Amino acid sequence: MDEWTTIIGLEVHAEMATASKMFSRCPVVDSGEAAPNSAVDALSLGMPGTLPVINRQAMEYGIMVGLALNCEIPPINQFARKNYFYPDLPKGYQISQYDRPLAVDGHIIIELDGEPKHIRVRRAHMEEDTGKLTHSMGGSLVDYNRAGVPLLEIVSEPDLRSAAEAEAYARKLRSILRYLGVNSGDMSKGVLRFEANVSVRHQDDAALRERTEIKNLNSIRNMVKAIEYEVARQIKIYRRGATVKPATLGWDEATQRIQVQRYKERADEYRYFPEPDLPVVEVSREWAAQIKSKLPALPDELQARFVDDLGLSAYDAGVLTAEQAVAQYFMALVELGVDAKVAANWLMTEVFRLMNAAGIDRDAIASIPLSAQRFAGLLTLAQAGMINQSTARKQVLPEMWTSGKHARQIVEERGLAQVSDAAVIGDIVAKALADNEELVARYLAGNEKVINALFGRIMGALRGKGDPAVVRRVLTEKLAKLA
Repeated sequence: MDEWTTIIGLEVHAEMATASKMFSRCPVVDSGEAAPNSAVDALSLGMPGTLPVINRQAMEYGIMVGLALNCEIPPINQFARKNYFYPDLPKGYQISQYDRPLAVDGHIIIELDGEPKHIRVRRAHMEEDTGKLTHSMGGSLVDYNRAGVPLLEIVSEPDLRSAAEAEAYARKLRSILRYLGVNSGDMSKGVLRFEANVSVRHQDDAALRERTEIKNLNSIRNMVKAIEYEVARQIKIYRRGATVKPATLGWDEATQRIQVQRYKERADEYRYFPEPDLPVVEVSREWAAQIKSKLPALPDELQARFVDDLGLSAYDAGVLTAEQAVAQYFMALVELGVDAKVAANWLMTEVFRLMNAAGIDRDAIASIPLSAQRFAGLLTLAQAGMINQSTARKQVLPEMWTSGKHARQIVEERGLAQVSDAAVIGDIVAKALADNEELVARYLAGNEKVINALFGRIMGALRGKGDPAVVRRVLTEKLAKLA
């Protein structure tokens, strides 16, 4: 497929984590837990005579996102009516933004295989979410709990050139939203949804070809699969001499196939016009500056700080800042006196391994049975040489995870303190050399790798508690005397 280039633009729909809906005081509830239609009001149901009122908090959250995405915040933005008829839209129109959006002309920097790339963000506009349809054999059921929830739509330029780049962009954007605290990022509950605009371009083309839009992708994994499937489908169509029709598509997770839902509408078919019941929103420079002052340190800033100030590699810093909770856990370890590189290594290997085995996602690291303070206690003992690395990893840490005990308590109860006395170690080494004459002879004959086998047997005799540096030094000295 080298003669074909993939062209992708993403539309991301992120619900803003406000207490009430976009245009009324109706509460926002968890769509996965609340009973259907338990959080609705006259406005959510599109009753005649109702008047919308703009949720200021939702607007501020939207501006925060725009600023975090390096966007310009226009001084004037305006809501519009987007007219279409569907059962989950009781008014027959959606209040959205059209030609005067909340934020414009931004970018996100993604990194793939160590190479950074700017992905332009065309716009971010505020709107209200729709209800939720559940289809069954007997018909369709509609839940209006979600209708009217503040929804920020973030539209990229078609700068993505592969499903892998789309994945990197989606993960980076999700991370930013979570750092800002404006969206939980829980795609299983529909608070974050992706739509991919996909086309392919032949190397001889002078212009872009027709695109299709894959709607309502409910996980990043499904988004990647759907994009890869659609790219292959379009290339296959062109190779047989046919053309791709612009269409709205859906990803069928059960069959792992793309399905055509309807052929694409034009923008003018939505009959956009300014929302007559809402005023134009003026965003003063002072208001924008006030919102900007509230922005927390974001992933890129933290990653640079971890590299420049703490000496971590760019890769390690990227892993540790991908989830805000992990970055906070790591920073707590450093503040407790743990060397940054030691903390990063242990966190990314041992703790992540235990979390994977327990089925705990990294964004839930705050809930693990190992507080940063107790973990720092273990690493401090290991750094001070009171226990060796092997004992800390294989014996103390697993028991801390399951029992909730502190490292020092476990070491004292089980007698795991490291043996560093050269005289004691010397006796063990002498016995090991006497018991393994064949290995000693092979070493003295020039097979230096045999020393590792001898080292292993000595550490076994010390039940893993020997100071590795002292053991290796004493062993090397005694072998030298035999030569």
